[in-house]
Amino acid sequence: MDPEDATDSLTELDTLDELATTLKRSRRGAVVLSGAGISVSSDIPAFRGSEGLWARYDPTEYATIEALEADPVKVWQMLWELDAVLEAAEPNPAHLAIAELQDLGVVSTIITQNVDALHQEAGSEDVVELHGSRRTLSCLACHRTVTRDEVAKEATRGEVPRCQACGGQLRPDVVFFGELLPEAALHRAHEAVRRCDDLIVAGTAAEVEPAASLPRLAEREGARVWEINPDPTLPTDRRIPRPVEHVLPALVDRLRSQQ
Repeated sequence: MDPEDATDSLTELDTLDELATTLKRSRRGAVVLSGAGISVSSDIPAFRGSEGLWARYDPTEYATIEALEADPVKVWQMLWELDAVLEAAEPNPAHLAIAELQDLGVVSTIITQNVDALHQEAGSEDVVELHGSRRTLSCLACHRTVTRDEVAKEATRGEVPRCQACGGQLRPDVVFFGELLPEAALHRAHEAVRRCDDLIVAGTAAEVEPAASLPRLAEREGARVWEINPDPTLPTDRRIPRPVEHVLPALVDRLRSQQ
């Protein structure tokens, strides 16, 4: 091993040990902020980047409400493809580790920018979904809400799903480009960050607002900010530049060994 790599590894281990000790001693607990990177090893590609969904589907043509209303058949082509990817995905070791951190009492709330619901499938509770959820759809006409499972039973994959009550077009309850984030979710996220001792930023660059403001809010409120990401971006020394699916299970192991 290169001496510099060995030094980096030791530094990362020290940071992981420090995080475990800090969480165990914390009075108010930690909040996890997660993003697309946490679900990559569940075979959900990031939306951005050369392999992302937006490399094949221009979001201005496929990911706005205006586009959905103008050409629902075209937009639902992309939405059904995305649905198939999300439906096949399963929680990976990072999601499972975060659920264990909640069970251990050191993490209170998860704030996620993902719409895949894998945190809930892993067993996590108190999950704030900033960008909405794939689990429900709403009618653009009468605003009736139905579950994704109901729609899957009633609709033919590839066709535009319709409301059983009024015949109106359905939309997934995720945030489209140009839409505001759900006010209730944003309020819950801010309150959770204000109450925590530590914010763990996992699998996200946290560069897109309003999620980008949460680490700054945490620091203003006196919380420590930790970043677990292969390519760190935040101005913090508390960072572990490794994949979250490797780091978070190791964190759980350290906490259990301290019990």
